[in-house]
Amino acid sequence: MGGLRKAPYRSALLAVALAVAGCGPERLSPSAERGRQVYLSQCTACHATDPARPGPIGPPVKGSSKELLEAKLLRGEYPPGYRPKRPTRIMPPQPQVTRDIQALADYLQ
Repeated sequence: MGGLRKAPYRSALLAVALAVAGCGPERLSPSAERGRQVYLSQCTACHATDPARPGPIGPPVKGSSKELLEAKLLRGEYPPGYRPKRPTRIMPPQPQVTRDIQALADYLQ
């Protein structure tokens, strides 16, 4: 029974050791880290905290291209030929992220 109680601690210790050794979760480039910060502060009210998952209002956005982000965030439209993931057009333009479009694209890739 003593070995069973130690198992969670061993797992936690292994996770910490891997993270310290650089084998843990992928590190983001400075641009992608900036994009992550922008995403968390500007997008998660409608989209999920995890961009690969659907949010309460917005669809998953992981993999969104810079072209799509510029069209949707700055002009409130979709690029030519783009097929929206949801039929609603509730998202208004978000001009406050103009300077961070590339960083946001880097994060979402």
